[in-house]
Amino acid sequence: MYRQLTTALCTLTFVASAMADPALGTWQTAPDDNGNYGHILVGMCGDSLCGELVQSFSSDGEVLESENIGRNIIWDMKARGNDRYDGGKIWSPDRDKTYTSKMELVDSGKGLAVEGCILFICRDGGTWKRIE
Repeated sequence: MYRQLTTALCTLTFVASAMADPALGTWQTAPDDNGNYGHILVGMCGDSLCGELVQSFSSDGEVLESENIGRNIIWDMKARGNDRYDGGKIWSPDRDKTYTSKMELVDSGKGLAVEGCILFICRDGGTWKRIE
């Protein structure tokens, strides 16, 4: 009985790990207009990806105090297959603007290419680097 239960739990754990979205984890953003960057913790919010600012840094790598720590930067991002995501929003603290966005895993999952648009004007958000 215990052996069957242990086998079932191990199988469920393996399946859950295999099904985890490859974009989950902590990402370092590309530098903003001021040269500052942040660490974004990407996780699941229901059936969508969301990402919270967990730390801010100056252009020289010093930790910055920010009122935006804990704020969602990404929300409602949907996986579309082939390491592509869209349908969500990304908020840019340096411009205080929210963009309709898309993302794509690049460099074997070590990078996350980000782009956002407001109407027909799009902004390249650069490629974020995986931290964890």
